[in-house]
Amino acid sequence: MAKLVLIRHGQSEWNLQNRFTGWWDVNLTDKGVAEAKKSGQMLAASGVAFDQAFVSVQKRAIRTLWIALEEMERTWLPVTKDWHLNERHYGGLTGLDKAETAAKHGKDQVQIWRRSYDVPPPPMEKGAEFDPANDVRYAGLDVPMTESLKLTLERVMPYFNAEIAPLLKADKNILIAAHGNSLRAIVKDLFDVADDVITGVEIPTGNPLMIDLDADLKVKSAAYMDADRATEIPSF
Repeated sequence: MAKLVLIRHGQSEWNLQNRFTGWWDVNLTDKGVAEAKKSGQMLAASGVAFDQAFVSVQKRAIRTLWIALEEMERTWLPVTKDWHLNERHYGGLTGLDKAETAAKHGKDQVQIWRRSYDVPPPPMEKGAEFDPANDVRYAGLDVPMTESLKLTLERVMPYFNAEIAPLLKADKNILIAAHGNSLRAIVKDLFDVADDVITGVEIPTGNPLMIDLDADLKVKSAAYMDADRATEIPSF
């Protein structure tokens, strides 16, 4: 039985500032660093022997993984970085204060942009302040200008199925450090969560979700390692 651990990055600077972050590259706060350290300590204490790690190309997730691996004394693990695991692109909302945006556009509209499954926010204008299109990390890619959760899933899951699922089926233990929405996409698929339910599933920062999978990648058990900060896990 393979184990898959999902870690949402520790608290970021824009989490703290209540701003839409998406593909913009922000760092961890001191609290985020502490959450990453605790994640690594819990994973070390679990005794699980991990075979490989995957992470997005965004700094907050990369640093979370580095810190956790240091605490686990497993910095030698093979690590694959890939943009398919990036956070959802928040389009024209990127960088905006969430409360101010709700005051301007109305709470109901912002809630639709944030939490509907298939309605994306307004697209980002090319050349806007937080446009990642010219970032060397994305050279040659058709960078999205906005994404719904559905569109996020449509880039995350083909990558997961091609690169990560075969390792799990080979009984390898895998660690993924990523983001609220890219991990929500994986949870939706593995736990077979309905479209209208997944938008309400909260994934806490810096709290590893340990999932036991059978040979067909069916979930046998799942639990957050820090019970005091756990959120509800979809039934399986």
